[in-house]
Parts: sequence; C-alpha cells; structure tokens
Amino acid sequence: MYRVQGTLREWVTRDEVRRFIFKKFRDFILTYVNPKNGHGDIEYVRLINEVVSANKCSLEIDYKQFISVHPNIAIWLADAPQSVLEVMEDVAQRVVFDLHPNYKNIHQKIYIRITNLPIYDQIRDIRQIHLNTMVRIGGVVTRRSGVFPQLQQVKYDCNKCGSILGPFFQNSYSEVKVGSCPECQSKGPFTVNIEQTVYRNYQKLTLQESPGTVPAGRLPRYKEVILLNDLIDCARPGEEIEVTGIYTNNFDMSLNTKNGFPVFATVVEANYVAKKQDLFSAYKLTQEDKEDIEKLARDPQIGERIIKSIAPSIYGHEDIKTAIALAMFGGQEKNVEGKHRLRGDINVLLLGDPGTAKSQFLKYELALSTGQRAVYTTGKGASAVGLTAAVHKDPVTREWTLEGGALVLADKGICLIDEFDKMNDQD
Repeated sequence: MYRVQGTLREWVTRDEVRRFIFKKFRDFILTYVNPKNGHGDIEYVRLINEVVSANKCSLEIDYKQFISVHPNIAIWLADAPQSVLEVMEDVAQRVVFDLHPNYKNIHQKIYIRITNLPIYDQIRDIRQIHLNTMVRIGGVVTRRSGVFPQLQQVKYDCNKCGSILGPFFQNSYSEVKVGSCPECQSKGPFTVNIEQTVYRNYQKLTLQESPGTVPAGRLPRYKEVILLNDLIDCARPGEEIEVTGIYTNNFDMSLNTKNGFPVFATVVEANYVAKKQDLFSAYKLTQEDKEDIEKLARDPQIGERIIKSIAPSIYGHEDIKTAIALAMFGGQEKNVEGKHRLRGDINVLLLGDPGTAKSQFLKYELALSTGQRAVYTTGKGASAVGLTAAVHKDPVTREWTLEGGALVLADKGICLIDEFDKMNDQD
C-alpha cells in the first residue's frame, strides 16, 4: 500500500487505500500510548472523553505523535489533506459514537484538528508548490467578517410533481444545478427545500504578517482565512494566531473578470487555530518554569537585573532603561468600588539628539515584549484614523467592516510610536 502508483492525490482516493488508512488510523486512536506520561493510559480515548464531557465536536490529533507511528500516512495527510482528512473524520465519528452512543443527539459530526504541524511558513513564502497541501502560517488578525450560513448539502423540490431531489453536495468551487426531475422529466422550476437543506457556519478572517517579521521597508502581506463549523469566532482582530489549514484556490467569477481570467484568488481553509498568547499563558508553564519564576522573584536585585537586560548592547542610559521597564510592566489599575476605573498604564516620551539610539530602544522593546501585543508605527504614517480605526468595504460581501488601527491592535499591550513629533497637531 505504501508504494504510491501515479499521483498521490489519485492514489488516496482509491477504495482499498482509503480502507487501509481507515484501519491504521483507527488502530492509532484506540491504542496509542504517549511515552512521556507514565500512566500508560491510551491518549486519544482519554481525549475523546474530555471532548464529550465538554460538549465539543473537535478531536485534536498531534501530528508529531501520528508521524512517529505511521510516517507514510502522516506525509500523505500533509500532501493530500482533503481526502485523507475525510477518512480520518469518518474514523473519529465512528469511534466517538461507539464509545458514547447517545452523543449522536448532540453533534452529528466529529471534526479532526491537526496540531503541531512541524513546518512553519511565512505568509510571504507561500507559493504554487503549497497549493492543496497543509500549511501552517502565523500572523495578526486585522479584520473578520460576520458569520454567514454556507450551503453544505442542498435538496430541491420539483414544483410540477412535488418530489424532493437530492441531496446534492455543494463544494466551495462550483454551484450544483439540477438538470431535470427524475420523476416527471420536467426541466423545472425547482425551489430549494429549506427544511432539509444542511448549512454550516462560514466566516472570513484577514491574516496579516506579524509586524516583527516584515523585512524593513516592505509592506506586510496578508492572506484570507476561512473558518467553518466550530472554529467560528475563535480569534478577534488584533490577536496573533497560528493557522494550520489547507491552502486552496477559491473560484470566484467576480474576482476573475477583474484579475484576468486564469488567475485565481487563494485562501487558507483553517483546520486548527492556535493563539500566540496561549503559548505563553499560565497553563503551558511547567513546574520548573514556575520554580524559576519564584526564585527570580525572591532575588533582591531583580529590579536591576531587569533594567540591565533591556537593550544590553547599548551602554549606559540607566534612566531610559528604567522608564522602559516600568512602561512594560505597567502600574496598578484601580477599580474604585466598581464605579470607575483608573488606568495603570505608564506612558514614556523619549526626547533626544539624533543618533542617541531612541529608535533602537523602541525596536528592542518590540522584540522583547513576549506574549504581549506590541505594535510599532511611525508618526509619519500614523494619522488619527491609522491610530484608532478605519472603515473598509469588504470587496466580496460588499459590507462595511471595521479595521482596527495601531492603538486598537495594541489593546492591553504596548503601542510604540516612532517620530512622534512628525505627526499632525490635530492627530
């Protein structure tokens, strides 16, 4: 089975290959024991029980664990994800409903989410070779659309004889049209049967490169990301996320007449979304990390050590480094009996002669603020709109969306404005 004949995409659609993947993946879910934890319990059965008790419908599969057991199938999954994922979701559905028979009444379908994909691509490095494969990209969400229902399978009524045709499975690329009614051979008219048509949630995000990774003097690139089913509303504008998904082209006539026909718009159909702040959040800390943090906290010299570790390649400037350290840690906000809130933010204004490393301090602060939102902008490029929010018209859905500016994206984080004096007075 591992000797692929012809192209991989055709190979994984064959029945015997699909049955083979089905069997292997089922064994993997029901028998895999993680060597790292010493309990010896079966990892994915425990995860399925957690998913069911939390009323969710997504099972997360760790790619690195899967590739250690079935390396060939894991590579097929990365290179021809659409058909392999179908088989895997079929397996997951059967396993979950075998273990919990009544769960069918809550969720009809179980989705597979692939985490820990080893290869990480920058948005600007995605090329034609990545089409229809699994990619993992990261960036900042700049805007998101509303939630729309998308047709998944559609049934039609024949208006002449009243019989129901279907179901017809819709994909994102083409619209399914009915030719003639099989009962009375009439050419129509047909109306969509609203009760029996199945929809799914659909939402679009615009993912832009993180400000830190853009090469100097270039504009940040962006990609559209499509969220379906239970991934809706999992990321807000301004959050830094990592998306694992399938890089496909979406066929949209209105865009094609604009772009010159054979050029397609490309999107990433998200399969799994991880937030960057979750990577640094409390529950990912190990016991050693906590002990290190507590040990640092007991150090009487901790203030000086933090100040010395800010921009260590720039000599001196103790007071500037102190100010930056204070701004990064922030003050204490006061909630006066819940009536009003006093902000605890500390603002710093740096003045100085040319060449005294003002911008370097800012750049360093941008690189250092781990797990925080830090947005860097220059006074020349930042108008009042660029700092707060701008209204954009979405080219596809024709609706108005709000796009956050620098201050919105840096909410609960740090906004760094270089060349503050070059800004207009009213801004």
